[in-house]
Amino acid sequence: MAQRGNELDLEKFTCSICLDLLKDPVTIPCGHSYCMNCMNSHFDEEDRKGIHSCPQCRKTFTPRPVLEKNTMLAALVEQLKKTGLQAAPADHCYAGPEDVACDVCTGRKLKAIKSCLSCPASYCEKHLQPHYDAAPLKKHKLVAPSKKLQENICSRHDEVMKIFCRTDQQSICYLCLMDEHKGHETVPAAAERTEKQKELEVRRLNIQQRIQEREKDVKLLQQEVEAINGSADKAVEDSEKIIQEREKDVKLLQQEVEAINGSADKAVEDSEKMFTELIRLIQKRSSDVKQQVRSQQETEVSRVKELQEKLEQEIAELKRKDGELEQLSHTEDHNQFLHNYPSLSALSESTHSSSINIRPLSYFEDVTAAVSETRDKLQDILREEWTNISLTVTEEDVLLSPPEPKTRAGFLQYSREITLDPNTANTHLLLSEGNRKVTFMEIEQSYSDHPDRFTEWFQVLSRESLTGCCYWENISRAGSSHESKFGFNDKSWALRCNADSCPRSSRVGVYLDHRAGILSFYSISETMTLLHRVQTTFTQPLYAGLWLWFDGDSAKFSKIK
Repeated sequence: MAQRGNELDLEKFTCSICLDLLKDPVTIPCGHSYCMNCMNSHFDEEDRKGIHSCPQCRKTFTPRPVLEKNTMLAALVEQLKKTGLQAAPADHCYAGPEDVACDVCTGRKLKAIKSCLSCPASYCEKHLQPHYDAAPLKKHKLVAPSKKLQENICSRHDEVMKIFCRTDQQSICYLCLMDEHKGHETVPAAAERTEKQKELEVRRLNIQQRIQEREKDVKLLQQEVEAINGSADKAVEDSEKIIQEREKDVKLLQQEVEAINGSADKAVEDSEKMFTELIRLIQKRSSDVKQQVRSQQETEVSRVKELQEKLEQEIAELKRKDGELEQLSHTEDHNQFLHNYPSLSALSESTHSSSINIRPLSYFEDVTAAVSETRDKLQDILREEWTNISLTVTEEDVLLSPPEPKTRAGFLQYSREITLDPNTANTHLLLSEGNRKVTFMEIEQSYSDHPDRFTEWFQVLSRESLTGCCYWENISRAGSSHESKFGFNDKSWALRCNADSCPRSSRVGVYLDHRAGILSFYSISETMTLLHRVQTTFTQPLYAGLWLWFDGDSAKFSKIK
């Protein structure tokens, strides 16, 4: 028990700065006591700040306290010394395997609190004191404890390397300067550090800017995913609603037929069978539409999320690189800074922002439009022609295309507003009036690269795909005329107009019955005059297109009223 009491007494009379018994003890206003020399050195370092503090409780004092020897405490310390006891550093002050040890300590070494680049050596609190007291040592460069001090010593001349050779990109000593590096471009290591520090800050700014750009791209991609999901949900919801309405209409008509033909069992049996088959077909088309929309939705979301993942990986890498550069920028050892700089400053290739292409919010408007168009046509058939239903009607009869109209008013019921797709326009074509008009320009337009763009012929396609029955009109001016030419292959059909062959009317109407395989061109004046008709089989949706030839030629899709 007595020995434990002595250890407790020793802790009370130990200076927390040098970890030794108090020498010329002084007590500062907060009540803590230190060696007079230790406290003076501590206050000397804080003179530059103008505010002085206690190393233990951090209480501040202004002005600097005047230190007076505590005679009572000094007497007690002397009494302890006579007993032969000395204060021993706590275990946590000794250097472990991962710590930098004091190079001066003998026996069990204490942790170093500073390393000197000029000596070069590392020192604990006690053995570092001469660097604060001796005038020549005060000029030495002190840094955080480092195990790499020997890397600052020239292996050939055993001298401190304070010079940087820009020719060979390495640190050297002054003897190397007069030997194998003679005539090379050299500067003080501190000067090279300053230059590299400026470059490092520029690179950090670039990294931070790229991080902001990538984070912005990630947000845009998240918005695109939300737009895809929202548009797909709306398309499915609209198609289901339309199908439900048509099923209701079909059932009502079925009931009406049954009422009219109540006494004709055969008629009821046949009509019920055909209406049931018609409902089955409608339900099957509804299922097909939903499956196609969901499949496309999954594909688009997967594409966007894959790109989003790449951007997030790049952001993480950039943040890691920025952290490394920030840590390097705070390195006090010039040689360590210059040694690590080349491997940390290089940046990986960026994911270019131009690859981020946010599409319109309505991804599946064409689906909704097509289903709506089918609804309207079927509704007309069921509403206007139910009295003409034959006992021998088949599924194909009900779904037959309507006859081609005879008047412009008849055509206008199938009218579609057409716009041009800038991604397909040849670079000599200028689009205007809401992408409905195209004009041939001698000077090439600054369109971005796109795989759908016509590169040889002065052509452009519509943005909208065309199915079912469609009608549109375009106003054109005379122009002149392989695989990419309109009308010169088995995938396109064209009406070629010039000063000799074009109709006198400047307006041309085009009627498409996709299901029946009919494509007709009409001259529009007081009457509709058929110019040409194509009868074939269309296996995919069609796109309207325009082809110009001479500078100044123009054509546009008119707004049909």
